Amino acid sequence: MRIEHVAIWTQDLQALKEFYCKWFQAEAGPKYANEVKGFESYFLTFPSGARLELMRTGLEVEQTPEPTKTPAGYAHIAFSTGSEIKVDSLTEQLREAGYTVFDEPRRTGDGYYESVVLDPDGNRVEITV
Repeated sequence: MRIEHVAIWTQDLQALKEFYCKWFQAEAGPKYANEVKGFESYFLTFPSGARLELMRTGLEVEQTPEPTKTPAGYAHIAFSTGSEIKVDSLTEQLREAGYTVFDEPRRTGDGYYESVVLDPDGNRVEITV
């Protein structure tokens, strides 16, 4: 078994596509559009082969669940840069480009070196070694 892809909803398909292509080296496939259903999407492929589907619809879609005591659902997407220096560098580049740094680069309790930034829709993107 392997995960084929992960998909997230967005109201700004182009902005999200540009974010992941520019900052995380994704390549976008052709845009798919179903005018009858008011649906559009892109499949993004990363150098590792992992794929992310970005989806937009004209229909109202609940982006995040109501807060609960126990969170459920999408938490974050993580990208491995290969080194702590690259974690620091990419985090700073994203900050300078105007993106929110949610968690500064740090070593976590379980030994990971990571930071967390927010994509244009406010989804958490973990940048790790």
